Amino acid sequence: MHFIVRLFPEITIKSPPVRKRFTRQLRNNLRDLLRPISREIKIEREWEKIEVLAEGLNAVQVEQVAEVLATTPGIAHFSLVQGYPLKDEHDVFEKTLAIWGEALANKTFCVRVKRVGSHDFTSTEMERYVGGGLNQHTEAAGVRLKNPDITVQLEIKDEQLYVVEDRRQGLGGFPLGSQEAVLSLISGGFDSTVSSYLTIKRGIRTHYCFFNLGGREHEVGVKEVSYYLWNKFGASHRVKFITIPFEDVVSEILQNVKNSHMGVVLKRMMLRAASQVAEEMEIQALVTGESVAQVSSQTLPNLAVIDQVTDTLVLRPLITMDKNDIIDISRKIGTEQFAAHMPEYCGVISVKPTTRAKIADVLEHESGFDMTVLEQAIASRKVQNINEVVDDLDYEVDLRIVSEPEAGDVIIDIRHPDEQERKPLAFEGVKVIPFYTLNSQFAQLAQEQNYLLYCEKGIMSRLHAAHLVDQGHANVGVYRP
Repeated sequence: MHFIVRLFPEITIKSPPVRKRFTRQLRNNLRDLLRPISREIKIEREWEKIEVLAEGLNAVQVEQVAEVLATTPGIAHFSLVQGYPLKDEHDVFEKTLAIWGEALANKTFCVRVKRVGSHDFTSTEMERYVGGGLNQHTEAAGVRLKNPDITVQLEIKDEQLYVVEDRRQGLGGFPLGSQEAVLSLISGGFDSTVSSYLTIKRGIRTHYCFFNLGGREHEVGVKEVSYYLWNKFGASHRVKFITIPFEDVVSEILQNVKNSHMGVVLKRMMLRAASQVAEEMEIQALVTGESVAQVSSQTLPNLAVIDQVTDTLVLRPLITMDKNDIIDISRKIGTEQFAAHMPEYCGVISVKPTTRAKIADVLEHESGFDMTVLEQAIASRKVQNINEVVDDLDYEVDLRIVSEPEAGDVIIDIRHPDEQERKPLAFEGVKVIPFYTLNSQFAQLAQEQNYLLYCEKGIMSRLHAAHLVDQGHANVGVYRP
């Protein structure tokens, strides 16, 4: 069994050198992502496709490979195929019948053959032979060449037959690493998570910059969703998570900036800080989740004034998108529940915010701001690898981490419902509480009981366990089988 991976169409229309570079990048990304599943997986690059040879894998591993292919940028679609030595037309029919026979019951169908090489039959002749045999030897509703219920796809390459068992949609976009890096200003809400996803999808290595305005719970949530985005869509490349403490900056704005201009000034301070961080990281562009007129600071006049504070390119992937469309994408990529339950902390809320800020007025309001406060915030930033974001949240917390639960321990599976359904935890007495309702539901549990939080890689379970212990719950640990 193996997979045939088709490139995103925009890759195929590139010049030969660029197309070759993009295809090579995609192959390398897949090698890195699939290696943890099995070192026996082989990846072969051809001009029009990539083949993932996954012989000998069990059903769980095959589904894991499919999940990687579905979430890796640069793939238009991929097919799970069964490969056989090519014999004669009747043998092709029998191989196809074994795979598709039951699925055709009460369905209309057609057969499509893609053929490469020299054979004593044409593609049309093979389609007619196999289609006629399936029509006679199954309970199909008949052959329909236009808009059938099922299209049975066969690929014949020289002396090899491939029967397509399943075809799935890919993510599209460009292979990660084919473009330069960016620094995404992420707050954990719908907008910043979707904008970060869109840059990852476009092949852009996306680092994260979080401005901590004073909420530990908010910090936990942002680190969690940032890790989720990286782990699901961009794990082929290491990225950084930068935390900049902005509490004192907010305090300075509250004391020295006119109320109506607080939001604009805060955004300018964030761009100043992010631009300096990006420059030191040799990153040429920033990414924000702003959309025209969604809030007062995002009117065109205000955005123009905000951008004047930096020479760094600012990308806004959502600039003309409606909020409903943004939420739809968030739902599709699995960040909706993160964003909907993200703790809010906003230290700067103008009573009557300006929607048409003028640069002269803004500069006047900023004249009373002590810029050393901003410089100290930038200097105090913390830079981590994205897979290490948990480390500074539990360093003061004595977490119980066990591989074998003791008598009386209750395991709480906090994974996303999709993960729980795909890979249910094989352990008796498991409670299922998704991460986004854990904080509200945990206090309702019997507190004399000991609880162990579980997620597949142990990152989110440690984040949440550290947070609960910090809140005073001493009966929480982490289950790492």
